[in-house]
Amino acid sequence: MTSTSLQDSTGTATPAPPVAKKIPTERTHHGETFVDNYEWLRDKESPEVVEHLRAENAYQEAVTAHQEPLREAIFQEIKGRTQETDLSVPHRKDGWWYFSRSAEGKEYGIHCRVKAQDTGDKVADWTPPAVEPGLQIPGEEILLDGNVEAEGKPFFSIGGTAVTVDGTLYAYAVDNSGDERFTLRIKDLRTGELLPDAIENIFYGVAFSPDGTRIFYTVVDESWRPYQVKAHVLGTPVADDVVVYQEDDPAMWLGFELSADRRYLVLGIGCSEYSETRLLRFDDPTGTVSTVISRDERILYEAEPFLLDGPDGKTEKILLTHNHGAINSMVSLADAEELHKPLAEQTWQTIVEHSGDVRVNGAGVTATHLVVSIRKDTIERVQVMGLAGLGTPAQQAPVEPAFDEELYTAGVGGSDYEAPVIRLGYTSYFTPSRIYDFVLPTPEQPTGELLLRKESPVLGGYDGSDYVATREWATAGDGTRIPLSVLRHKAVKQDSTAAGLVYGYGSYEMSMDPGFGVARLSLLDRGVVFVIAHIRGGGELGRHWYEDGKKLTKKNTFTDFVDATDWLADSGWVDPSRIAALGGSAGGLLMGAVANMAPEKYAAIVAQVPFVDPLTSILDPDLPLSALEWEEWGNPITDPLAYAYMKSYSPYENVRAVAYPKIAAVTSFNDTRVLYVEPAKWVQELRNKTTGSEPIVMKIEMDGGHGGASGRYVQWRERAWDYAFIADSLGATELLPGAGLKQD
Repeated sequence: MTSTSLQDSTGTATPAPPVAKKIPTERTHHGETFVDNYEWLRDKESPEVVEHLRAENAYQEAVTAHQEPLREAIFQEIKGRTQETDLSVPHRKDGWWYFSRSAEGKEYGIHCRVKAQDTGDKVADWTPPAVEPGLQIPGEEILLDGNVEAEGKPFFSIGGTAVTVDGTLYAYAVDNSGDERFTLRIKDLRTGELLPDAIENIFYGVAFSPDGTRIFYTVVDESWRPYQVKAHVLGTPVADDVVVYQEDDPAMWLGFELSADRRYLVLGIGCSEYSETRLLRFDDPTGTVSTVISRDERILYEAEPFLLDGPDGKTEKILLTHNHGAINSMVSLADAEELHKPLAEQTWQTIVEHSGDVRVNGAGVTATHLVVSIRKDTIERVQVMGLAGLGTPAQQAPVEPAFDEELYTAGVGGSDYEAPVIRLGYTSYFTPSRIYDFVLPTPEQPTGELLLRKESPVLGGYDGSDYVATREWATAGDGTRIPLSVLRHKAVKQDSTAAGLVYGYGSYEMSMDPGFGVARLSLLDRGVVFVIAHIRGGGELGRHWYEDGKKLTKKNTFTDFVDATDWLADSGWVDPSRIAALGGSAGGLLMGAVANMAPEKYAAIVAQVPFVDPLTSILDPDLPLSALEWEEWGNPITDPLAYAYMKSYSPYENVRAVAYPKIAAVTSFNDTRVLYVEPAKWVQELRNKTTGSEPIVMKIEMDGGHGGASGRYVQWRERAWDYAFIADSLGATELLPGAGLKQD
């Protein structure tokens, strides 16, 4: 590895990028050999590799040093708009209200609770107590102070918490390295003491059994796939923990939750194309795990067991959200006994029928209502209907809470089985996060009632009317209409002079839903027109939208993004020479692909934790999560067609001799999902091949994970770095007249 300095025309020393040595490694599949000169960078234990990564950081710091004042300005804008001493809206679980506080100058949340009251007036009893920032309320208890836990640690993240039904024990899982391996600890809330039970190397998610004697947790295998759910009996050796279920298929992911009524442990096993649910009754002394619908049926479904009141008393029912003969999914109801028959002989009642225009995302129950999450016209919405008459001609019509914006996101933010309300989260591009309680419909109040519990405060004189969000449509090469969300400051004129940024993801049926972002305001205030491209491979327009952007149609994702860029260039809003692109993870693969396809259309590209060497990763089933990716991209190990198709777009393998724009690859040394080696190799190859003179840099966080570093202030600085790189590259460093922070 070498790094020198060059002299520019003014005589100022400009650093030369670090050059990694070439050690050819051959990879042969399906008769094709690829020579990889930089695979040796995968050895993160190698001092030479670590030295090279540090040299990359030093180069990046030198090249972007002039952006530091802009980074600091954006950081201060984020900080100045954020109420640093704040709290969440308390949510009730059993006899307690749980909430978290944030404090000025503190990186992490403080988790608290206070006792709930039961007066007999259910809506009053489920009205959260008035909690104020910085003021303790009588009887308030601190469950966990993240700042104390994180002290002296390079990283801190919580991977799950749980409380026993009687409220005496609190379990929490902590990661101190960023590798998403957590240590589970249990605190006795009566004494404040930790129990001797401590379980190492668990994955996300923990739950107590209803009687509080056992705790359930998930374990990952060597490829970082969650494959075991285990049960620990409190007070016994961890070595004696029982495997409740083990999933041996390397392409299937395992998780668990408790059923809404807490009678069952619900095991969810699946990939993106089909799934299987298994149930364990807590009152079954034999510990028998039963299967709802076998994975052999190749149905993608979720199952929720519950008791439904009927003329003959309570009957065991299974609520099914499934795609059996319904590509956009539907909701059905089945008697538990039906599931013992072959699938073709089972009788299900239709609760929410299939629609070509409405995607059913999920369904759950409370003691009185069915709650359904749907997506219609790209927007996520919530509908509820009473359980009385469910699955019969007397079934009630759905009720949907009404909101007054065109582009918004409304989702269930939590519900308790016995509660008369469900909690909803609401946001839009310029409406800060709101928390509502929706009082479930009753005969006296048939439309229910929306109760606003909180709107996240935005400081610095924020006024949502200073900004505009519109829905526009780009046209793809095959005629498909691609939805765009176009965000701008109202002062920007449509005179083809502004700067523009196109953001995209387009994988795993993930939708880029409307949501408020404090940091994004710093770009809009500098006149950047921010376009979110809802490209194929995401889920915005239903299951077809996803399936038309995966496996052998994956290139639609990339061409849609380029077509969205062309829309922006031709829109009259921006100067076509002042457009940047931004994406992360699978969106980082998107960045690498469009950099190769259309480098001339972008002034700068920022690729966050970019999946830019996908073929190498997926061809090695021992690498983290590789086997789980086959359902998304195809299996290039066994399928020559999938191999050839991926080979044709893999960013690292398709770098060519063209003038690349400014590129920043942002990554983390301990990321377990997209390994740092992918961007490390990619930037070397880009520098080898580019015929242009724009800098190509890699910024690597040596202590972070897939989401970057862990503290909120550190994360704000990371976002400020990305946005300053973009704004500087676009010549959009100055605030618009009247924009920016103001005195409240």
